[in-house]
Amino acid sequence: MDWRVVVVLLPIVIAGSWAVFNIGRAALGQLQAFLNREA
Repeated sequence: MDWRVVVVLLPIVIAGSWAVFNIGRAALGQLQAFLNREA
């Protein structure tokens, strides 16, 4: 694999995983708030 491909893809992968992490954490917070309200 060409190192230039890695250099280009790495920031995209990091940004994508960071976005997924933040969205997932927010979704879990919403879900927990919903469950706490229901209980």
